[in-house]
Amino acid sequence: MADHDLTARLAAHLDRHLVFPLLEFLQEREIYPEEEILAAKLPLHAFLRDPQRVQLLRPDKQYNLHMLQDRFQIGPDQIEALYDDAKFQFECGYYSDVTAYLHHYRVLSTNSERSVRALWGMLASEILTRNWVAALEELNRLKEIIDSMNFSSPLNQLQNRIWLMHWSLFIFFNHENGRNGIIDMFFHDRYLNAIQTNAQHLLRYLAISVVVNKRRRNMLKELIKVIQQERHSYKDPVTDFLECLYVNYDFDGAQQKLMECEQVILNDPFLGKRIEVGNSNTVPIRDEFFENARLFIFETYCRIHRCIDMSILAEKLNMKYDEAEFWIMNLVKSSKLDANIDSVSGTLIHDINSFCRHEQIIDSLKNLNTRSYMLAQNIVDMSQAARQEDKGD
Repeated sequence: MADHDLTARLAAHLDRHLVFPLLEFLQEREIYPEEEILAAKLPLHAFLRDPQRVQLLRPDKQYNLHMLQDRFQIGPDQIEALYDDAKFQFECGYYSDVTAYLHHYRVLSTNSERSVRALWGMLASEILTRNWVAALEELNRLKEIIDSMNFSSPLNQLQNRIWLMHWSLFIFFNHENGRNGIIDMFFHDRYLNAIQTNAQHLLRYLAISVVVNKRRRNMLKELIKVIQQERHSYKDPVTDFLECLYVNYDFDGAQQKLMECEQVILNDPFLGKRIEVGNSNTVPIRDEFFENARLFIFETYCRIHRCIDMSILAEKLNMKYDEAEFWIMNLVKSSKLDANIDSVSGTLIHDINSFCRHEQIIDSLKNLNTRSYMLAQNIVDMSQAARQEDKGD
């Protein structure tokens, strides 16, 4: 399974502290041999620990600088030392303290470059303390800055987007709305372009997210298109499964790739865990993926065949006959398809046109939701651009 392990590729775009959880996961899975896995006190600290004094701060940074200097003899050197101390605390692994230090630093500092670095530090600290709600907020702040900043070169901006996508994996595969978040972010033109330029391996995570997210099935066609375009740069059993099924209509190949997907998912640091599906309920990503992948096979097979041998279909689904019959029977009832199972002959007979109409209605509703979301997102982007122009004036 080391052949499909993406840890080396992912680590190149992560802070080294973020690599530790990945290595711990690999150590638990025993994919690799065990041997291979193996501050000064500042005046400002006392001020920040006093809630009454902190309330003296205002959104006006110039006011804060003068007030701190005049009343508490705290100058720019002490403020910059706060950043250095936060960095030291981070290196020592005191991640919960780092977030508070860097938050105050960003409130006080006029150093825009260091303020952005501080935001990266806050994001890393929230990830490492598993505070996924706060981490998502920092992720969105960084995304807005990266998308609106004037970088020294387009390549620099591209690299920042690639870093952000890699860091986002920790959040999207732990936050309860992560399966929507990763699709929204990675399918955005700017970020999809970054993936296709220099991070094709992220297609694994985008593909998994689309497969397990029943509400975003409308993105499947776009996903298949990208997978085809990048097949010479990156492929794995997950992307191969989708290509076998939707491009080549190779059901035997899809069945084989689906079997290989299990170990790829279980041995991936981000996928070999449970994914949020509600307020507190979680299920293994592996189970979600297989349930939906079998549905994909069933739907595609039904588009081609009107009368289907149940034993053959069970084989394509990689299920025992009785298990497949029960699964298909429940699926037909829940989806209200015009289909019947003849237990005597062991066949499934259905109306292809009815199946297609049912699917078209579902796709239309999903497309409506997507268009509504994109319209709202465009309004937000235009508003942000207008604010940037006003600041420039």
